[in-house]
Amino acid sequence: MTSRSPVDDLVVVVPGILGSRLADADGHEVWGLSGRALLRGIRTLGRSVKDLTLPADLGDGHPGDGVRPLGLMRDLHGLPGVWTLVDGYDGFLDWLERHFTLHRRGDGEEADAPANLVGFAYDWRLSCRYNADRLAERVDEELGRWRASAPERAEARVVLVCHSMGGLVARQYVERCGGAEVTRRVITLGTPYRGALDALLSLVDGVGPARIGLAPFARSLPSLHQLTPDYACLTTTAGTPLRYAREVTGLPGVDAALLRDAELFHAGLRESGAGAAYGVEYVPISGVLQPTPTTAEVRGEGLTGLLTIDGADEGGDGRVPRLSSAHVGAVRRPAYTPWEKHGSLQNNTALRQALHNWLTPDPPVHRGPGAADVPLVVDAPDSITEGEVYELRASVPPDVRGHDRVAVFAAAEGGPVRTLNNLGGGRYAARLAGLPAGAHRVRVSTGHAGHVVMTALVLVLEGGADDGA
Repeated sequence: MTSRSPVDDLVVVVPGILGSRLADADGHEVWGLSGRALLRGIRTLGRSVKDLTLPADLGDGHPGDGVRPLGLMRDLHGLPGVWTLVDGYDGFLDWLERHFTLHRRGDGEEADAPANLVGFAYDWRLSCRYNADRLAERVDEELGRWRASAPERAEARVVLVCHSMGGLVARQYVERCGGAEVTRRVITLGTPYRGALDALLSLVDGVGPARIGLAPFARSLPSLHQLTPDYACLTTTAGTPLRYAREVTGLPGVDAALLRDAELFHAGLRESGAGAAYGVEYVPISGVLQPTPTTAEVRGEGLTGLLTIDGADEGGDGRVPRLSSAHVGAVRRPAYTPWEKHGSLQNNTALRQALHNWLTPDPPVHRGPGAADVPLVVDAPDSITEGEVYELRASVPPDVRGHDRVAVFAAAEGGPVRTLNNLGGGRYAARLAGLPAGAHRVRVSTGHAGHVVMTALVLVLEGGADDGA
């Protein structure tokens, strides 16, 4: 068995929006659609998730509806109209336990048993401020228990490993809720520190199959508004200067009060220096190269997403622009940049290897890229309808030697491996037919068919699905 790398601190994994299972006051799961159950649940979303709509003027409070978090999402999950597919966290937590001296509290253990690996589940509908307060309570409890469990742990601190919006919750905790005093490091995977255009597109255009009808639910969420861009991202006519979303009057779909509050939320984080004062290290992980909506043009009552800002295509992880995820506060550490899609960052092989440098007190482990590691730009649809052909396109940057002679493979889980056709100039394409309804991981590889470079996630919807109304 491979020896495990030592970790002295408490490691807390904070998922992104949709990444926690939710239950109602009676203990019945009201959000937990993942894996095979995801498609079945989408057919009845109108009867379940719509009941989770929040009241207006909630602010940073809880609606008092009895909803509570159960745990992290285990498998592929997503909600059309709020956020697209994200891989689950069970595999990531299992990997952490196998490779580091980390231990989760098991089902058979006492509730007060010490553990140094914690999955922090939270009600992702609510304000990041509210959830940062809950994170503070959980860290105080778990860190106190871990420190008291052995004399050599008395000086242990917390390391936060956060995916997507989880990084905003963690930063609020560190900078505004006293967390800087006990935090050693904040590792963020695709966190939209300056927001993500996709969140604004979801609010304005109700992204996703219209028959599901979740726009009112999405537009009630303080959290989704706090994910909208905190930078000038909109133009009303091609070529005119970019403006902040709050400056564009009559923008449909957004709650003006929630958008204004989101502005204040981000401003508060920018103004805080608590993390720097206590020496907290931020380690931003920023997916690169993937086509990523960054700005948009207002057309009628909708938005048309653009991949550029001021004429430059800075890319990102397909969901969060690199300009948003690569920089946080006064951080001096440059962003770690794997080529990976947003929903699969936590399972990226190169990123997992790099975690050995950020979780352990040992000297840095230098793991260079393998010979088969070729940077890929992958463009593929997030969702299709059953019977449609899934068209996957990949390209290799022209500055990579031999970019026009790379063997590129793709395969859906359980399906045959397909070699992408070489279109010339470093461009490759394949059409995958016959994907059954459900959520799928499409592995893309180079060099040889078993070497996974990155993962594209796709939701195949059944034709004519019930809207659940």
